[in-house]
Amino acid sequence: MENKKSIFAKMKEGLAKTRSNIMSRVDELINYYKEIDDEFFDDLEETLIISDMGVRTANDIIESLKKQVREDKIGDAARIKNMLKEKIAHILSEGSKGFELNSPAVILVVGVNGVGKTTTIGKLASLLKAEEKRVIVAAADTFRAAAAEQLEIWCNRAGVPLIRHMEGADPGAVVFDAIQAAKSRKMDVLICDTAGRLHNKKNLMNELDKINRIIDREMPEASKEVLLVIDATTGQNAISQATEFNEVVGITGIVLTKLDGTAKGGIAVAIKAQLDLPIYFVGVGEQMDDLQPFDPKSFSDALLE
Repeated sequence: MENKKSIFAKMKEGLAKTRSNIMSRVDELINYYKEIDDEFFDDLEETLIISDMGVRTANDIIESLKKQVREDKIGDAARIKNMLKEKIAHILSEGSKGFELNSPAVILVVGVNGVGKTTTIGKLASLLKAEEKRVIVAAADTFRAAAAEQLEIWCNRAGVPLIRHMEGADPGAVVFDAIQAAKSRKMDVLICDTAGRLHNKKNLMNELDKINRIIDREMPEASKEVLLVIDATTGQNAISQATEFNEVVGITGIVLTKLDGTAKGGIAVAIKAQLDLPIYFVGVGEQMDDLQPFDPKSFSDALLE
């Protein structure tokens, strides 16, 4: 129970900007309209779109609200707030599951540069180590200058070993060596960093595909997760990023970072609604424990409290 409170408190703090953005507008609408009509719904839909839930997702929520209002003969606009919270919680929780690993496991972490892959890996390694899992990390982003050095700092903070080669080395070779090290040291989890950008998109996707094949060949017994790290501040662009990566490496889950730095945290709802991929973790700050397991109810409560 204490953990739930802790998660909610972190989530609430991290979503402060988004909550202020959405709820101030929703409260203004409720105070202005008092009663529900078409104009009220039009303005509410615009509010959801502004929070980056996306046109399609916002429209679906509004249509569902309209139906419920008609069926239950609801006239009081003040009741919309709780109804909206329930709709969002339903979208986020539908078919969702917690992040669970069966050892041995390989986690391939992908995403464009600048989204927070390095910090996410460090925080995830720390979180898994706290669950008494033996964790090792592969620095397979050999193209970005100082990527391995930055990752090494985070691995040292988390207290987990790092396998790295020289800058510009073959990423596949790094992953191969990391797999051998994971096997010989009887590690529970191998986390692989990857490049976020090469000379062009095709090269990047080919490299990721190659790494994927090495993992399947060298560690077929491992359970595998492919986590896409998305920067919440990028808004709707996150949807196209997820679609492109999913086509190449088969994304199994999302890590949504920098929620504390945006007023448009509604992108979490759009991602779940449009891509039907589970959001496993959210980043709500810079500290080691600021990577939080995603809890749909805590998120919707913190978003619309």
